[in-house]
Amino acid sequence: MPEPIFDYEARLAACGRGERQALRDLYVQESPRLLGVAKRLVRDTALAEDIVHDAFLKIWAGAAGFDPTRGSARGWMYSVTRHLALNFIRDNSREIQGDTDVQNDAETFDADVHSSRIHRCLEQLEPSRRICILHAYVDGYSHAQISHKLGTPLGTVKAWIKRSLTALRECMG
Repeated sequence: MPEPIFDYEARLAACGRGERQALRDLYVQESPRLLGVAKRLVRDTALAEDIVHDAFLKIWAGAAGFDPTRGSARGWMYSVTRHLALNFIRDNSREIQGDTDVQNDAETFDADVHSSRIHRCLEQLEPSRRICILHAYVDGYSHAQISHKLGTPLGTVKAWIKRSLTALRECMG
């Protein structure tokens, strides 16, 4: 029996209504992955944990204003976390990294992704489909935003993403 699909949008809407259990559900579902994103950027576990904690406070506070027409709920959560981490790096770059800048952090993050299994699977996708997946799941863009950005019909973008996710699942085994 397949596992039920986690409904991020419904949980965010519930957070917007003040339902704390919805925030707990989001935290249990996504905090390990958000922590991974923050750790890759700031390279410090304790600091990454603080960033994820702050991200969930922002998610709770901003849930009522989340607009699903502008992107996915999950993508928005990742954007909140990434922005907090990048702001921390920008504001404290001299203290924690000397002359290293955010660009170097992005390059290091890219190197980590390139060495991973997911990268090998992503490389098997056609470039246009890989770009759609990255815009959707890394940048948090909505299908409509991707369609506009690439100048590709919305239906085509949706089909590419759906087929690409299936191919990635198969590749990841």
